[in-house]
Amino acid sequence: MRRHVLLFGVVAGALIALLRVIEYRYLVIERSVEIYGALVAVLFAGIGIWLGRKITRPRDRIVVHEVPVEVRVPPGSPFTRDDRRVAELGLTPREVEILERIAEGLSTREIAERSYISENTVKTHSSRVFDKLGVRRRVQAVQRARDLGLIP
Repeated sequence: MRRHVLLFGVVAGALIALLRVIEYRYLVIERSVEIYGALVAVLFAGIGIWLGRKITRPRDRIVVHEVPVEVRVPPGSPFTRDDRRVAELGLTPREVEILERIAEGLSTREIAERSYISENTVKTHSSRVFDKLGVRRRVQAVQRARDLGLIP
């Protein structure tokens, strides 16, 4: 009985090895072009995915938290605008008005509603004010305007 089992095992092993050789021959030799084509396709797909992720990934962003600073005017001294400074900077009355509304903390939409102008006009005036004051953000513009005596 052991001899039959051992013989059956050896024959089965040989058949499996033969089938593997036939399968290898069929896959590798007869279908080599397809295999190489698939490997090249997988390689290029991998490179394309890697390159796409590398190019389109978001850059590191610096987050700046702006903290409003309240500057108190001593009581008894009313605010007087430095008109000479306004003229030096070339600010128009509408730009000064927009700057005051920005200092109140209003959004672009709220400034547009109160001034009876469009939001795009508010954005245009704001960018001109920023350029004239040499700043990039609203908080910087308000601080600079207060330092220059343009707004209370």
